[in-house]
Amino acid sequence: MGRGGRSYDPRVIEIPGELVVTQLRYNGEAGRAFVAALPGLAEEFTQRWGLRVTGRPMNGAASLVLPVVRTADGTRAALKMQLADEETVGEPLGLRIWAGAGAVRLLEHDAATGTMLLEWLGLPPGAGRPGSAVGERRHLSDVADGTRAVEVLADLLARLTAVPAPAEGLRRLGDIAAGMLERLPGALAALVDAEDRRLLRDCAAAVREVMGEPGDRLLHWDLHYDNVLAAEREPWLAIDPKPLAGDPGFDLMPALDNRFDADATSRRFDLLTERLGLDRERARAWTLGRVLQNGLWDAEDGERRLRPEQVSIARSLLAR
Repeated sequence: MGRGGRSYDPRVIEIPGELVVTQLRYNGEAGRAFVAALPGLAEEFTQRWGLRVTGRPMNGAASLVLPVVRTADGTRAALKMQLADEETVGEPLGLRIWAGAGAVRLLEHDAATGTMLLEWLGLPPGAGRPGSAVGERRHLSDVADGTRAVEVLADLLARLTAVPAPAEGLRRLGDIAAGMLERLPGALAALVDAEDRRLLRDCAAAVREVMGEPGDRLLHWDLHYDNVLAAEREPWLAIDPKPLAGDPGFDLMPALDNRFDADATSRRFDLLTERLGLDRERARAWTLGRVLQNGLWDAEDGERRLRPEQVSIARSLLAR
């Protein structure tokens, strides 16, 4: 039975309301069209790839994921549908290159729609909580020990960013950095606090010092604790990359600002740079680049102040 005593009918694809809200907010009419097309996409790809829907849809801010099985052999998988745009276009390429080493495996991909079939990441029966169901999903954010969670994330980052990025097909950090500096004056004009403006200028100055060597590693760009799932094949695997070619120091921020703890910033940063074998000054500069990026996004979304956790992280790194 479903929630509220209703039986779940896998033939009816329920679109979560929060996905509708985020698609309309960030993608406008393209998001509306994407949401309207989802039932048809689900029907098309379950038929094309021989799948049967086995449970309720899951969603993030940008995607709808259906738990499925392959009817030919009963293999569990996840059918992921998302709007194909610059944020998502590199995901299948990155997943192919990692080939399951530290990240979820890509089983099928349709370039025209961006639809992907991914391996199912779930726990074996009895793992995690006592009496857990077969295939139950557990995120790294569920791990209560904050230090252990950072260690897991750092070890995954070390594996993922050790891989060279392809010469073509991905955005490059050098271009991202140049674009951020071009947008800086507009953000400064939008911020109402002089200290916020000074901090953003300091972050931009740090980026200028390192942007001549933007790096060539394959970055995840969004490896926070909810984008790491427990699995049977490996203890933990990364999902939902936004692949980028660049310096691994640009990949550290999610480990600092997710599950934010001001007292833990320096300790986390040191652990991350040690596990990844990074030059700490370069990593510091690129992490300040993420503060700059987040500040630009927020200002362009109408915010007039920098987020307190971003200010705290920047001040901690600038004081080193």
